[in-house]
Amino acid sequence: MTHRLRMAKVQAIRQLHALKWSARQIARELEIDRGTVGRYLRQLRNEANAAIPPAGPEGSNAATFPRSPAPPVEGSDGAGCAAGKAEPNSAIPPAGAEGDRAAANAAIPPAGAACGGERQPAGRRSACEPYRELVLAKLEQGLSAQRIFQDLVDEHGFKAAYDSVKRFARSLGREAALPMRRIERDAGYEAQVDFGQGARIVTAEGKCRKTHVFRVVLSHSRKAYSEATYRQTTEDFIGCLEDAFRHFGGVPRTVVIDNLRAAVKRADWFDPELVPRLEAFCRHYGTVILPTKPRMPRHKGKVERGVGYVQDNGLKARQFHSLEAENQHLLDWETNVADNRLHGTTRKHVGKSFAEIERPTLLPLPLERFPCFHEAQRKVHRDGHIEVALGYYSVPPEYYRRTVWVRWDARLVRIFNVRLEQIALHLRQEPGRFSTHPEHIRREKINGLEQGVSYLLGKVKGNIGPQAHAWAEAMLVARGIEGTRVLLGLLSLGGRHTASALEKACQIALSYKAFRLQTLRELVKRKDAEEQQPLPFLDQHAIIRPLDDYAQVVADALERKRASEVRFKRHGWAKEYRPPHNTNGPAGSDQQGQADILPPRSGYPLSGCSPAEPDSVSPDASSVVPPPSPHHPPEENHEDE
Repeated sequence: MTHRLRMAKVQAIRQLHALKWSARQIARELEIDRGTVGRYLRQLRNEANAAIPPAGPEGSNAATFPRSPAPPVEGSDGAGCAAGKAEPNSAIPPAGAEGDRAAANAAIPPAGAACGGERQPAGRRSACEPYRELVLAKLEQGLSAQRIFQDLVDEHGFKAAYDSVKRFARSLGREAALPMRRIERDAGYEAQVDFGQGARIVTAEGKCRKTHVFRVVLSHSRKAYSEATYRQTTEDFIGCLEDAFRHFGGVPRTVVIDNLRAAVKRADWFDPELVPRLEAFCRHYGTVILPTKPRMPRHKGKVERGVGYVQDNGLKARQFHSLEAENQHLLDWETNVADNRLHGTTRKHVGKSFAEIERPTLLPLPLERFPCFHEAQRKVHRDGHIEVALGYYSVPPEYYRRTVWVRWDARLVRIFNVRLEQIALHLRQEPGRFSTHPEHIRREKINGLEQGVSYLLGKVKGNIGPQAHAWAEAMLVARGIEGTRVLLGLLSLGGRHTASALEKACQIALSYKAFRLQTLRELVKRKDAEEQQPLPFLDQHAIIRPLDDYAQVVADALERKRASEVRFKRHGWAKEYRPPHNTNGPAGSDQQGQADILPPRSGYPLSGCSPAEPDSVSPDASSVVPPPSPHHPPEENHEDE
């Protein structure tokens, strides 16, 4: 679907074309696509039956808009402007919406703009125009548009609305923008750094690679250094900056950079955070890096123009076969061309100004170059180590499962905390190897075998005694390496048995040259059984009955039992009872026959009675006294029952 313009813009295109404006100028002025302008111009040329102008004086009814401009012509003067002025009796624009006419009038620039005169804003004249100087003076005082409106109403009887004053003050504010301030620095104080696009590298195989050109400009003398790189990493940035300092023969006090990721970890105008490796580089050279405000390239305008200068003059329309060839060309160009020019701003010879004024003010270079190392963050593993280039290095136990900074080179591995304080230093290990400092292992994780035999023998002598120490030494001589675990077992026995018992057991075992731990366990158990102490609950207490009373009760019970086995009396008869000599003999071996045993009387308690009563004992063959014979009367017994 073809986009159609409003009638006002179509008439504007035709009017400007009649004034010999090109399609590009018309499209730029009306802010529409150049193809759209060409389409309407082709329609204008293809109109075969164009309307014939009515009869009358020439140009009396020209279909033109007021204040139509003439096309811009180089070298035109004020006389040429008259040709572009509209006739006093210009025709009124075609009928249409009032907004279309206003848009057409606003789209057509004034005649003075095409002739080099001051371009007036389109639209009606502001009601505040008679008070321009007054409004400007109040704006310089810092008054708001509301305050200016109130003063105009009170002091000058202003009749227009507040919005008129607000729009007028806004337009004056745009016109009264402050000019850019140029800042010059003292000699040796500042250098500005930036990257730009370099020349292409075309190898012998026909491969093409893009490059970046790094440029440093000293702000006072405009002395510069350029170097081409393939990437913009932290290593490349530091290397190029160090080469620049060596080329200058000194170090500036401050270095202004933008917020490139290779140098700035977190952009902040008030408190930026640099990459830790770059901070170490600044400490090594004694300089300070100051990033600019984000999206504010004019803070380093000297190097911005310097990058454009090396691109346009030194590298444009050139290509090289290697990066070294491009860098050699840049070095020669800086020495022979850039340093020998008369700078357009300072109007001084760059090379002489640097050699005579700025170079003596630079800080001295350090004796050694900045050590080339790699840097990265690592998280501490569960085993208390970090991985660096496939090697493993220990850290203090308080950094378990935390993140640390690591810097490593061909010889050393340095570990830092988040405040960049060094917490560990290791020699570089081969891939797969571990480097563990003993102080990085917690004491709870160090077993006795790692402590060594001397440590274990000292604990045996100190915790148990000399006899155990002598047995342990003899055991080690007899059993060798496997005896170290026996030492651990001996120390564990010290937690369950007394030192005196272990000393006695070790003395006995040494006399028999028994060097098994099981032998010591048996000897200690036997010694403990002999020296077993009474249980605590058997001790004398105020509310506990003495043991002598219990002993007397037991003795009385035993005495009564012996007395009951000697004589029984029953219903006026008694007979001495003697136990049989052989109770386990065959039946019939007992001298007392079964005939002497009588069945119990009807008044005799049954066998199911409680044994607690004296009469509840059931008769048996060994305890029943035989009844008297009818031929022998019972003897009288005068004893009390």
